[in-house]
Amino acid sequence: MQLILVHHADAVGPEVDPQRSLSMAGRFDVDRLAAAAAAKGVKPAVIWHSGKLRARQTAEAFLRRCNPLAEFKMVRGLRPDDPAEILRDVLRGEDRHLLVVGHMPHIAELLRLVAAGAQPFPLHGLVTLESRDGGASWEEMWRARP
Repeated sequence: MQLILVHHADAVGPEVDPQRSLSMAGRFDVDRLAAAAAAKGVKPAVIWHSGKLRARQTAEAFLRRCNPLAEFKMVRGLRPDDPAEILRDVLRGEDRHLLVVGHMPHIAELLRLVAAGAQPFPLHGLVTLESRDGGASWEEMWRARP
């Protein structure tokens, strides 16, 4: 199973848009990041996002570039202050290739929980992991930044 963890792309401040949509730079960066992931063969069966606009817009770029037929949905447990243990436990039962778009500090904490000793999470980047034991343990394969 492959797991791609993605930190949402750069967003405008709340004074510009209270919903914090992606900035122009964020839109450009995530499109390049998703294209690079697709070029590496990333084709998630499932794409999950937190439901916040910036995470959904980031996830949509990966949906367009990597697999337009992927299951696409908002899931609980991906917001910035949610305990990362919730998603870690959900991943143990998942057997499909999965791309997850979330927020700091949650996404960095999730990486720390599933891949002990991992380097810090790249800001607005992604980390690709692989599990050969049903999500009990994960090995980092590669990472990318905008």
